[in-house]
Amino acid sequence: MKIIETKVMRGPNYWSIDHGSIIILKVQLDEIADNEVKTLMQKAIEEFPGLSSKHHVEDSMHKGVVQLIKYIAIELQCKAEMECSYARSKALINKGEYVLSIEYVLEEAGIYAARAAFRITEALINKQPFDVASEIQELLKIRAEHKLGPTTGYILDAFKKRNIPYRRFDNGSLITMGYGKRQQKIRTAVTDTTSGLGIELAGDKEETKKILAEANLPVPKGILVYSEAGLRERIIEVKFPVVLKPLDGNHGRGVTTNIMDVEKAVFGFNIAKKISKAVILEEYIEGNDYRFLVINFKLVAVAKRTPAFVVGDGKSTVQQLVDAENKNPERGTEEKHVLALIKIDEVTKKILSEKNLTVDSVIPAGETLVLKDTANISAGGTAEDVTDSIHPDNKFMAERVAKMFNLNICGIDVMAKAIDVPITREVGAIIEVNAGPGLRMHSNPQGGTVHDVATPIVEMMFPKPEDARIPIVAVTGTNGKTTTTRLIAHLAKNAGHTPGFCTTEGIYIDGHLTFSGDCTGYLSSHDVLFDPLIDFAVLECARGGILKSGLGFDQCDISIITNISEDHLGLKDINTLEDMARVKSVVAKSTNKNGYSILNADNDLCYKIKDDLDCRIALFSMKSDNERIKEHCNHGGLAASIENGYIVVYKGTTTIQIEMLDNIPITYKGKASYMIKNILPSVLAGIISGFTVDEIQKGLRSFYPSTAHTPGRMNLFDFTKFKVMVDYAHNMDGFFELKRFLDQVEDSPKVGVIAVAGDRRDDDIRHVGLLAATMFDKIIIKHDKDLRGRTAEEISNLLLEGIAQINKPVPTTVIADEKEAIEHVISTAEKGSFILICAGIVTETIEQVTQLYNINSLTTQLS
Repeated sequence: MKIIETKVMRGPNYWSIDHGSIIILKVQLDEIADNEVKTLMQKAIEEFPGLSSKHHVEDSMHKGVVQLIKYIAIELQCKAEMECSYARSKALINKGEYVLSIEYVLEEAGIYAARAAFRITEALINKQPFDVASEIQELLKIRAEHKLGPTTGYILDAFKKRNIPYRRFDNGSLITMGYGKRQQKIRTAVTDTTSGLGIELAGDKEETKKILAEANLPVPKGILVYSEAGLRERIIEVKFPVVLKPLDGNHGRGVTTNIMDVEKAVFGFNIAKKISKAVILEEYIEGNDYRFLVINFKLVAVAKRTPAFVVGDGKSTVQQLVDAENKNPERGTEEKHVLALIKIDEVTKKILSEKNLTVDSVIPAGETLVLKDTANISAGGTAEDVTDSIHPDNKFMAERVAKMFNLNICGIDVMAKAIDVPITREVGAIIEVNAGPGLRMHSNPQGGTVHDVATPIVEMMFPKPEDARIPIVAVTGTNGKTTTTRLIAHLAKNAGHTPGFCTTEGIYIDGHLTFSGDCTGYLSSHDVLFDPLIDFAVLECARGGILKSGLGFDQCDISIITNISEDHLGLKDINTLEDMARVKSVVAKSTNKNGYSILNADNDLCYKIKDDLDCRIALFSMKSDNERIKEHCNHGGLAASIENGYIVVYKGTTTIQIEMLDNIPITYKGKASYMIKNILPSVLAGIISGFTVDEIQKGLRSFYPSTAHTPGRMNLFDFTKFKVMVDYAHNMDGFFELKRFLDQVEDSPKVGVIAVAGDRRDDDIRHVGLLAATMFDKIIIKHDKDLRGRTAEEISNLLLEGIAQINKPVPTTVIADEKEAIEHVISTAEKGSFILICAGIVTETIEQVTQLYNINSLTTQLS
């Protein structure tokens, strides 16, 4: 048995639309007798008791083993505190081959769990030892390395509940929420709209006090000191008890409170000095420690904080009491733990020393021993919610302070004897203002009301979930995807949008190429969607990208399937046209309920997909009398077709005339039927998107079959004595459409420079040769740089076999190198000839033909 392939799905995919986060494990299993499988299952259940209660594991040959692998993978993740449950399997055509779909929380952990499950199952079969505990420990380690912090994770969960798209940067705490121009960033409790100056001011505790004092708000009196000598000299300016803390510290680090003598002051100074060059010496304010949380300049919660403490039992030492408290399930270092572990540090030891205690001292029963100077949760403190006790004046004060610093998420630390009365100088004081405050004390207090403090953050950033999204048009199909994608983006630009799109040529943002390459998969879609400039996305979604990682979005507003025909069959376990239709249908099934899926009514497989969709449908057809179109529109549906030489749109029984074909450059006066097939769904996408007819007309008239608008798609170069067209035709359907066009071309002779990818089936390659022989008077066979698993000679021979199937001889030359083939065909071109070059790498082909065209033009001018 062996693992053949492991893939990570990150969005709606071929194996599951609803479960985007799954590991795909393709395996080859050996023959196992039924009775051995039954024994195997019993052993597995002994190791993983959860298998018998959570999962139905069959004891039939192979199927039981497959189920065992996937369910062990689920169990491993659950035991490593990553809850998941979805697992499926499918038998493939080849005997013993299966595909397993396994849900994950973290993809790194999902990959490890899937492979570990396979190893464990193999060990069970071979009666070899294995260590489940070490596998779980490794998963816990992976989880710890990639987990989010408690505040960021808590906020992200709230965004997920509202179905707001997000992108995590470099596995860190920086998260981008929302698409395109609507995106906002957040890290812990700081957003990209939080005032940078406010953060800076809040970080300077001395300047914070001055700002608050100037606004007549109560603050403790204090001074800055920079050395021990300075401390000793100036401590008389502040009456005992005093507090010493770093000028720019946070989370209570380096703070020593309730200092009653110079010796402890020096101790506190040295601790603070480790964090900041300048140290604040200020008066100690009597009272309780409170944290006011203000979000979007509204008070949402108040917590009363208590420093870490233990209660004596008359027999346990301080160390034993701390160890016992640290076993509290709520304490720990994981995000699931709402309380931090209590650490016995130098501050704790100092407190014990002042009480003539050590960690080995036994505390009397019922006596409370405070172990820290500050009540910070990160130092082991606890919190009790007291929001309902707040006096209105104190609520006003907190919201006013947040406004002063322009902090949309703000934590205000207050020491006060009470908060149910106005906080004046006699009652308490504001100690600190914090940007990016922790949220655990409010979301998981140890007493009082639990507050959902993440929702106000979400609603501040995106009042409605749809505010985080931009229109998305997703385009798939066998042919026409790229041109359709480009045309829709052009129409959107003409309608006033700033579009981003990705195709087989690259990623384009507002018309600018930002990355060159085949960009029709998950990562490219993400790059477009999370670009901050765009407000309209058009995404080409190719077969390969869908099978490799799934879609780069959870849902689209408009999906388009241009057509489904034979291409890429026999690859990646997609063997039939029905299989290919299921791949393409992933895009249509990702359409949101209020969106539209635009389907080709002339293509049976496309049209059939509508029965499985839960969204609105729009159809297009080259024939206005298409019965499917008629039935659809009779029921009030939306469709597009050709009528009397015009592109028309039907809304129920209403006909809207869009534009004459002769006025649309890419149709070549209506001769290029396959360009018309790209225009129809593009126009429907424009209508659905709210573009006006006038905007669509102008867009169609200004979209040319040029290297700028449609690179590699019917790009015509008119040399002095002959014509050259560059096209990306690479499959039977593409060649058929070119044949229809060439049949209307009067130029002669017609010369084809053709190539076929080596990963096509033998008959597919022969058919291209046969079709080429009916299209051209002369043929030159060249080869792409990537032969995709075959030799150049194999491909040439298969093409020649196809060419030989027609009755008339067609002169054929093999020039393997594409550049040499192009150089040859142009240098030997006959007057009046029409040369069609099937591009391998479009940009390189266009560049070479353009250079030869420019040389030809210059030579003509000089002569």
